This record gives sequence, C-alpha cells and structure tokens, in this order.
Amino acid sequence: MTVEELMNKSVVSVPPEETASLAARLLQRHNIGALPVCGEDGRLKGIVTDRDIVTRCIAVEDEPGETQVKDIMSRSVMTARPNEDIREAVSRMAEKQIRRLPVVQEGKLVGMLSLGDIAKAGRCTMEAARALTEISSNIRRKN
Repeated sequence: MTVEELMNKSVVSVPPEETASLAARLLQRHNIGALPVCGEDGRLKGIVTDRDIVTRCIAVEDEPGETQVKDIMSRSVMTARPNEDIREAVSRMAEKQIRRLPVVQEGKLVGMLSLGDIAKAGRCTMEAARALTEISSNIRRKN
C-alpha cells in the first residue's frame, strides 16, 4: 500500500506572507492542527501548527494580526512521497513522533498523511499498526 492511497488530497495551505491570525482561523475552521506553508508555485516552504502560533507568537506577545506565518513556521519539514510504501512513512512518523506528513512530488504539495488517515483506513499491516500504536502512546505521554 502506498502513501497516495491513504493521503488526503484536499489540503488547506497558507502562503508564508499571511498572518498568524489568518492561519489560526483556517486551523479552527477546518478543524485541523497544522497547515502546510506553500509559495505561489505550490512548493512546500514549511508547516505551521496551532502550537507554533501559541509558542512563537502569542506567548512572546507578538501581534497575531501582524506576525507573518514565515516568521513562526517550521522550515525543516519531514515529508513523504505519493509512491512511498505506507510502512516506511509510518515508521518515520513513529521514529520522529509526528502526527502528520505533507506529501510532496517534485517539491510541490500534493496531499497530507495523518495518523487519522492511517487509522481510518483499517488496512494497515502489523508493522504499521505497531508504529501507529507507538506514536499514539508517545503523544499521550507528551501531553
């Protein structure tokens, strides 16, 4: 099974020049925890999470309506490829304890793979199921 078979192809993204305030509204409106940050050419530039907005903007008393996403986003983002075996992607997610992977092809965002996508599929191999369990238990311990 490949990443493409499980990824969500309808991805909400945000340009790096947008404000943290808009990013927060998009996260809330779409009930998601992260937004890929893409340039006009569709290339992935980074990712911004609800936690980034809180810790890198609000907690340091910056104004969310004036702070640009590029100033608070994470630039080094682990990604997956559409044709990648799902077990490889899930293994990396478990190893790095991350909940979602942007899926890129030739540098451009084509989807997102999340723990929820994997869990909902119900077709995971034993290896992927073990990795999913590891991620979930580590997330609970961190929170």
